Amino acid sequence: MSPVAEFPRPVDRADAEALDAYSRAVVAVAERLTPSVASLRVTQRRPGGDVPAGAGSAVALTPDGFLLTSAHVVGRSTSRGRATFTDGRAERFEVIGRDPLSDLAVLRTAGEVVPAELGDAERLRVGQLVVAIGNPHGLGGSVTAGVVSALGRSLPARSRRTARIIDNVIQTDAALNPGSSGGALADSRGRVVGINTAVAGVGLGLAVPINEATQRVMAALMAEGRVRRAYLGIAGGPRPVPPQARFGGGPTSAIEVVEVVPGSPADRAGIRPEDLILAVNGTPTGRVEDLQRLMVAELIGSPVTVRLLRAGRTLDLQLVPVELE
Repeated sequence: MSPVAEFPRPVDRADAEALDAYSRAVVAVAERLTPSVASLRVTQRRPGGDVPAGAGSAVALTPDGFLLTSAHVVGRSTSRGRATFTDGRAERFEVIGRDPLSDLAVLRTAGEVVPAELGDAERLRVGQLVVAIGNPHGLGGSVTAGVVSALGRSLPARSRRTARIIDNVIQTDAALNPGSSGGALADSRGRVVGINTAVAGVGLGLAVPINEATQRVMAALMAEGRVRRAYLGIAGGPRPVPPQARFGGGPTSAIEVVEVVPGSPADRAGIRPEDLILAVNGTPTGRVEDLQRLMVAELIGSPVTVRLLRAGRTLDLQLVPVELE
């Protein structure tokens, strides 16, 4: 049989319209959001003057000059620098506050900016179109598109000796590169649903979600320059509750205490290594993230009840969290 030449399949009208719809969505997001994304040049104060300390991106939050970026982009709180927008305007900025444990920071410029509209990452679905806008390698106003590859990812964060998990992180295949950090991840309506934070591999980008929790972080940074969190003084990890200890259909998972910091609220309350923390103030704590969510500023100085499983027995201990330094 003689070979038969293969020709590309003709593109039918429906396929062409779908392609055009995709293009129109990306173009509309780019035109709407690009003016609200700045390219950052970060400097550090030194005795001999300011020295270059990095680069990244930022998203305009309010018309009076507040910007949102990644904490790791600006580094120390003594950082400052210049934010350049796609219309050519360049504004000096100062760091108002940074929170390494959520990898978010708020900056302030003197000039007016075009604020972006914030969305809600809790409404995202896997497979949904997202558009990333930032300044990879200093190339301002770069736009890439992709989909939400996964939701609910976790990303470790650290500040001094304190470690924390950033939860509900968005995974996307929209291309991210060095310099994209701090830029916008937007839905098809141009609403910012995430702040690009990390490149975990080719086609594997991560973004801190814009949700109720991060909105509280942003508000605290804008108002106070820091985020207050309650502190118990334990280190631990998830562990299944032994079947014989699951009383009346109780929790199947808990946090096993691995270490107790001497002199901490947990130490003073009598919590020990190998205890299993089942709940705090009646809220189940099956994962470390569950406990982290409970450590809000309102708990500082207020008595809380911690339910433990110790040697097969359930105990309720009272402790008073202090502020995380």
